[in-house]
Amino acid sequence: MRLTRLAVVILAISSCLGPTSLSAQTKAIDVNKSSLKIHVFKSGAFSAFAHDHEIQAPLEEGKIEEGSAPASVQLRVDSRKMRVLDPDIPTDKRSEIQQTMQGASVLDVEKFPEISYQSTTVTSRRENHWEVRGELTLHGQKQPVAVQVSLQDGHYRGSASLKQTAFGMTPVSIAGGTIKVKDEVKIEFDIVPAK
Repeated sequence: MRLTRLAVVILAISSCLGPTSLSAQTKAIDVNKSSLKIHVFKSGAFSAFAHDHEIQAPLEEGKIEEGSAPASVQLRVDSRKMRVLDPDIPTDKRSEIQQTMQGASVLDVEKFPEISYQSTTVTSRRENHWEVRGELTLHGQKQPVAVQVSLQDGHYRGSASLKQTAFGMTPVSIAGGTIKVKDEVKIEFDIVPAK
């Protein structure tokens, strides 16, 4: 009789937890198939003479806990491996932008080589669409960041915006501020769980 009651209690608890809790499994992220890009936009009186920038941030590692929905996400980027893509800019100019980005005035990659994101909550918005809230550690500072995510063909895709100043970085400005980059940058990602 006691075993029967115990079995009924376990079944009741299991049904309350739902299928996500019971079937959730942690998977590594396939860093070779996943991508993360940062878009930095120009501003200022002479912004017509400047360029928007696209930066590739290869993922070093990551984990996603998934069941019927993602339950948590962890990502890590080595800031020293980030690359300015900007194909329309001459190589020497792109190299100069790369050095500025990695230097002490922006990312300061020698002092802060790691960028990480750890989710704290995942909220379903509709089928295969979620809002993921978490903490982004960048430039030695941790700030909350919300990310909009959708699942399409086995890929978690989405974007987020953040302000450089929230992480103690000063947006690059030249020619007395007549050419500068905007404080807000956009991050786009395509995350593929490993098989």
